[in-house]
Amino acid sequence: MSTTSNIKIQVGLDENKWPETIHWSATDNKEERMTKAKAMMVSFWDPAERAALRIDLWTKDMMVDEMADFFFETMMTMADTFDRATGEFGREQANELRTFAKGFQSKLQAKLAEENKR
Repeated sequence: MSTTSNIKIQVGLDENKWPETIHWSATDNKEERMTKAKAMMVSFWDPAERAALRIDLWTKDMMVDEMADFFFETMMTMADTFDRATGEFGREQANELRTFAKGFQSKLQAKLAEENKR
Protein backbone atom coordinates (compact mmCIF):
# COMPACT_ATOMS: atom_id res chain seq x y z
CA MET A 1 0.00 0.00 0.00
CA SER A 2 1.38 3.41 -0.94
CA THR A 3 1.33 6.40 1.37
CA THR A 4 0.42 9.98 0.62
CA SER A 5 2.07 13.18 1.78
CA ASN A 6 0.39 16.56 1.59
CA ILE A 7 2.05 19.95 1.32
CA LYS A 8 0.00 22.98 2.31
CA ILE A 9 0.96 26.52 1.29
CA GLN A 10 -0.78 29.63 2.61
CA VAL A 11 -0.09 33.00 1.02
CA GLY A 12 -1.42 36.14 2.72
CA LEU A 13 -2.03 38.93 0.23
CA ASP A 14 -2.31 42.69 0.66
CA GLU A 15 -5.00 44.80 -0.99
CA ASN A 16 -3.02 44.77 -4.28
CA LYS A 17 -2.65 40.97 -4.13
CA TRP A 18 1.09 41.20 -3.37
CA PRO A 19 2.31 38.43 -1.01
CA GLU A 20 2.73 39.68 2.57
CA THR A 21 3.16 36.30 4.22
CA ILE A 22 4.03 32.79 3.10
CA HIS A 23 3.58 29.79 5.38
CA TRP A 24 3.84 26.11 4.57
CA SER A 25 3.53 22.71 6.20
CA ALA A 26 3.92 19.10 5.13
CA THR A 27 2.33 16.01 6.61
CA ASP A 28 5.76 14.30 6.73
CA ASN A 29 7.21 17.15 8.81
CA LYS A 30 7.50 16.37 12.52
CA GLU A 31 6.46 19.95 13.30
CA GLU A 32 2.69 20.25 13.15
CA ARG A 33 2.72 24.02 12.70
CA MET A 34 2.96 26.18 9.62
CA THR A 35 6.51 27.33 8.89
CA LYS A 36 7.17 30.94 7.83
CA ALA A 37 8.99 31.68 4.57
CA LYS A 38 9.79 34.87 2.66
CA ALA A 39 9.99 33.29 -0.79
CA MET A 40 9.14 30.10 -2.62
CA MET A 41 9.72 28.49 -5.99
CA VAL A 42 7.70 25.45 -6.93
CA SER A 43 8.13 23.69 -10.27
CA PHE A 44 6.06 20.95 -11.81
CA TRP A 45 7.01 19.05 -14.95
CA ASP A 46 4.23 18.79 -17.53
CA PRO A 47 5.16 15.73 -19.61
CA ALA A 48 2.51 16.41 -22.25
CA GLU A 49 3.81 19.93 -22.95
CA ARG A 50 7.42 19.07 -22.04
CA ALA A 51 7.52 22.28 -20.02
CA ALA A 52 8.00 23.40 -16.44
CA LEU A 53 5.05 25.00 -14.71
CA ARG A 54 6.20 27.33 -11.96
CA ILE A 55 4.97 29.29 -9.01
CA ASP A 56 7.49 31.93 -7.89
CA LEU A 57 6.46 34.16 -4.98
CA TRP A 58 8.27 36.40 -2.54
CA THR A 59 7.04 38.71 0.18
CA LYS A 60 7.46 42.46 -0.08
CA ASP A 61 9.80 42.44 2.94
CA MET A 62 12.28 40.07 1.24
CA MET A 63 15.57 41.95 1.06
CA VAL A 64 17.84 41.86 -2.02
CA ASP A 65 20.63 40.11 -0.06
CA GLU A 66 18.14 37.45 1.05
CA MET A 67 16.97 36.96 -2.54
CA ALA A 68 20.60 36.58 -3.65
CA ASP A 69 21.18 33.91 -0.99
CA PHE A 70 17.89 32.22 -1.92
CA PHE A 71 18.90 31.98 -5.58
CA PHE A 72 22.38 30.72 -4.71
CA GLU A 73 20.96 28.02 -2.43
CA THR A 74 18.33 27.09 -5.04
CA MET A 75 20.90 26.74 -7.82
CA MET A 76 23.16 24.61 -5.62
CA THR A 77 20.20 22.39 -4.71
CA MET A 78 19.24 22.12 -8.38
CA ALA A 79 22.80 21.00 -9.19
CA ASP A 80 22.66 18.39 -6.42
CA THR A 81 19.27 17.14 -7.63
CA PHE A 82 20.44 16.96 -11.24
CA ASP A 83 23.58 15.09 -10.13
CA ARG A 84 21.55 12.54 -8.15
CA ALA A 85 18.96 12.15 -10.93
CA THR A 86 21.42 11.69 -13.82
CA GLY A 87 24.46 10.22 -12.10
CA GLU A 88 27.67 10.11 -14.10
CA PHE A 89 25.81 11.16 -17.27
CA GLY A 90 25.05 14.66 -15.94
CA ARG A 91 27.81 15.16 -13.37
CA GLU A 92 29.80 17.59 -15.53
CA GLN A 93 26.74 19.80 -16.08
CA ALA A 94 25.86 19.65 -12.38
CA ASN A 95 29.36 20.86 -11.58
CA GLU A 96 29.04 23.63 -14.19
CA LEU A 97 25.85 24.78 -12.46
CA ARG A 98 27.64 24.78 -9.08
CA THR A 99 30.49 26.84 -10.56
CA PHE A 100 28.00 29.28 -12.10
CA ALA A 101 26.11 29.57 -8.78
CA LYS A 102 29.32 30.37 -6.90
CA GLY A 103 30.25 33.06 -9.43
CA PHE A 104 26.70 34.43 -9.32
CA GLN A 105 26.88 34.67 -5.54
CA SER A 106 30.34 36.22 -5.55
CA LYS A 107 29.36 38.92 -8.06
CA LEU A 108 26.15 39.73 -6.20
CA GLN A 109 27.97 39.95 -2.86
CA ALA A 110 30.50 42.35 -4.40
CA LYS A 111 27.67 44.43 -5.88
CA LEU A 112 25.82 44.51 -2.55
CA ALA A 113 29.01 45.52 -0.71
CA GLU A 114 29.52 48.35 -3.20
CA GLU A 115 25.91 49.50 -2.73
CA ASN A 116 26.30 49.47 1.06
CA LYS A 117 29.32 51.80 0.82
CA ARG A 118 27.13 54.50 -0.72
